[in-house]
Amino acid sequence: MPNIKQAGDLETLRQKIQKAHKKFPKTITICGGTGCQASKAGEVIEKIREVILKQGFGKDVYIRSTGCHGFCEQGPIMVFEPGNILYCHVTTEDIQEIVDKTIRHGEVIERLLYTDPVSGKKNVKEKDIPFYLAQDRQLLNYNRLVDPGNINDYIAIGGYMALAKTLGSIKPAAVIDEINASGLRGRGGGGFPTGRKWTECREEPIDEKYVICNADEGDPGAYMDRCLLEGNPHLVIEGLLIGAWAVGARRGYIYVRKEYPLAVKHAKFAIEQARKYGLLGENIFGSGFSFDLEVARGGGAFVCGESTALMASVEGKVGEPRPKDIHTVKEGLWNKPTVLNNVETWANVPSIMLNGASWFAVKGTPGSKGTKIFALTGQVKNTGLVEVAMGTTLNNIVFDIGGGSKNGKAIKAVQTGGPSGGCLPTSLFQLPVDFDSLSTAGSMMGSGGMVVMDEGTCMVDVAKYFLNFLQDESCGKCVPCRLGVERMLEIITDITEGRGTAEQISLLEDLAETVGETSLCGLGKTAPNPVLSTLRYFQEEYLAHINEKHCPAGVCKALIQYAIAAEKCNGCGSCKRACPHGAITGQKKQVHIIDLEGCQKCGICIGECKPGAIMVN
Repeated sequence: MPNIKQAGDLETLRQKIQKAHKKFPKTITICGGTGCQASKAGEVIEKIREVILKQGFGKDVYIRSTGCHGFCEQGPIMVFEPGNILYCHVTTEDIQEIVDKTIRHGEVIERLLYTDPVSGKKNVKEKDIPFYLAQDRQLLNYNRLVDPGNINDYIAIGGYMALAKTLGSIKPAAVIDEINASGLRGRGGGGFPTGRKWTECREEPIDEKYVICNADEGDPGAYMDRCLLEGNPHLVIEGLLIGAWAVGARRGYIYVRKEYPLAVKHAKFAIEQARKYGLLGENIFGSGFSFDLEVARGGGAFVCGESTALMASVEGKVGEPRPKDIHTVKEGLWNKPTVLNNVETWANVPSIMLNGASWFAVKGTPGSKGTKIFALTGQVKNTGLVEVAMGTTLNNIVFDIGGGSKNGKAIKAVQTGGPSGGCLPTSLFQLPVDFDSLSTAGSMMGSGGMVVMDEGTCMVDVAKYFLNFLQDESCGKCVPCRLGVERMLEIITDITEGRGTAEQISLLEDLAETVGETSLCGLGKTAPNPVLSTLRYFQEEYLAHINEKHCPAGVCKALIQYAIAAEKCNGCGSCKRACPHGAITGQKKQVHIIDLEGCQKCGICIGECKPGAIMVN
């Protein structure tokens, strides 16, 4: 086990690892992130290792199991070098053919190639796939180069060189100056300038300080931090080490939500490896700087993503927020000065220190520098993790990368920022995605969730969904959030069930503004965003629910009825057989009828009716 005592040792080791890698003429990279694991990537990895050894290619092929590549819906994903050939939806049944044709003879297996849903073209090379081509993958690109269980892979691509450079020649104050000059802002949602936070912590005249990585990613549909921590934990650890040097901390924590077992596993193992290599612990690189790190597991509460609630949880207390009369950079964990940033923020630090602030600041907008990772989900052809330069338009993300609507229905809106974000209409899709533009439009960057909605989405129901989530996740400590969110949900429920009145619109707006202004923490302060943004851009849908007792999208069950169009029904009986409630009657080859009292409006019959005879009124 190498014991790195100075920067020269690290460089020597890096060259040694690179030399060992070059002995393999071929490399297979397989995504082993959570998304691909759900598609049995683990079995695929095990099988290809077995067949490669059995066929005598063990000395010719280097197999690397990595973290998430980003294109999750195509998993398991396999990339071959040289050639940059990408296969998707790989199964264990494909392995023998892959070894016989691609590994042995260099042949491309057409059926395993990615087919672009827009053009219908098959792409051989990973770099030519439009989903990747339109991105700027400064952080995510590392995932495909690193086995998260092998520190040598990270060192081979320059890992811990930024730390060596920093400890060897850059004083703590100069590190903060570099972070300030880069314009790096927190990627966890608030967008607070990272350098300013570090400055305030460093200026505190207390020796005992802490740094924390917030990996408590609770937004529905968001998994950016999980994939970074799972796929490249050493990048995050290196960022924490540099931050600790800058502010004067000797101890840190990676706070990971309970639902991320693979991230916990990889982070813990990476910490053990870094300790054994001398990159954590006492007198790192002979600099006199000592720092150690451990993983703290969250209990699953959404509110623990808030800084003070998170710190209370680390201390073993109930995870609920406290007033921020004194900021956590002055009195944080155990009342000591503490810097807390999220996974993506820490992951950006090493490249800034290695390449310089101007390298980072050249991308983005005047107020939002660098790149940002988004979890693109919803009604688009291509879903997955997307990394783009700040300032990229919503239109570019939804249509150029996402490929547009996946079912032929027109795109209606995109929701950014998680449950506390806002819903923006297509008329704003030329909006640059950055902290300030989204905030002005009534939404927020948040941690990076981005849900695309089409005409089949009811925006009133969307607001109701997120209020339900936020009501469940509110800690209940402050009255505005505890009662205000509940009351907003009651009003929205009235509207979706046909009991709404015109007067409730203004009441809902007033209540939302009050909750936002008076709540204790970020959960309550941003909880009104889904309501206010849908009222702002989709008020006609609210009025249709109230005045016409009609849901234009056909989603709100209390306001819709199912019927069978006699001129389209051919009496095939598919709907009758599929109905789990026995609400459809009719003889074969005769027009069928829906019993409105028995119909539960589940929509199963619509999916089964090939002639398209079932209407929603």
